[in-house]
Amino acid sequence: MSRTSYLPPSLVRVEKIALSGPGVVILTGPSSCGKGEVAHALCETLSIDPERHLSMGGILRNTVERSKNDSNYAKLLDEKYSLSRHVSMFDCIDTSNELTEKVQRYLPELQKHFGRDPEDKNADASQLEWLEFCTVRGLLIPNRWTQDLISAEIDTILQTKNEDGTDGYNLPFILDGYPRTVAAAEHLLNYLNSVNVPVLKVLHLSISKAEMSARAGKRGREDDHEEALRSRFEFYVENVQPSVDYMKTELGGAAISLIDAHQPSFVEENGERKFQLQDSIDNVVSTSLRALGVPRVIVRDMIEARTAKRNSNEQ
Repeated sequence: MSRTSYLPPSLVRVEKIALSGPGVVILTGPSSCGKGEVAHALCETLSIDPERHLSMGGILRNTVERSKNDSNYAKLLDEKYSLSRHVSMFDCIDTSNELTEKVQRYLPELQKHFGRDPEDKNADASQLEWLEFCTVRGLLIPNRWTQDLISAEIDTILQTKNEDGTDGYNLPFILDGYPRTVAAAEHLLNYLNSVNVPVLKVLHLSISKAEMSARAGKRGREDDHEEALRSRFEFYVENVQPSVDYMKTELGGAAISLIDAHQPSFVEENGERKFQLQDSIDNVVSTSLRALGVPRVIVRDMIEARTAKRNSNEQ
């Protein structure tokens, strides 16, 4: 049952709402907490162009693909961001003892990923090869890369006008999955301040370690094994949570909302309780909309509209 279904019927239906003013809504939380699904739903309910949903994972995947298929973009990465397919990870501006040890540890798997001999004693890895491998495996990349790529992506959407000619600076956007460390949070807030983009709200989606593992298990990804999941949750506790605390200190407590991302919904069918994924997502979306200041009666209208659209698409 939807958490807004108990509200009395209204004689007025709100069919469209939008965020007031330009700025960014930041979604953060542990792996598998549903940031992408919630961001997609918020774009739909808040009239935000899907192109203005910036996902850290999507940015990295897009960077990898464009660098392969667009020579001009590859040249831009090389000349402006010192990120190249021809520069070794063992001899670049990012090289450090810690990073070198990490690349060497994964080098046999990287060679296998690119169809090379894992036993090759002269194996190497370029910057963009390491970026691709880390993106596929969910590994952290150098802070400089994430900071530069995020700044470049935000700058792009700020410069992009809407179809009606509205300036990109005057339109809201969603940033999903970033920042993940205190250093990244500091860089992001400084950058946003430098381009006069306010943070409208930080939605901190929260799930337990057990629920994270359960959700990851359903995805069936190769890297969703027990050790990797434990490492991801430890990273969340040791890095992501402190980054949220940092943003709370800098932006004020009112800018941060803790959202319970585990709000399951069930229906009874033939005496059995069956899990309803979309209704569960809608419950989290409802809480997120309330955190953004949307009145409950309007939240109900938005969720009912999502349900009607979903049912229509399924027919």
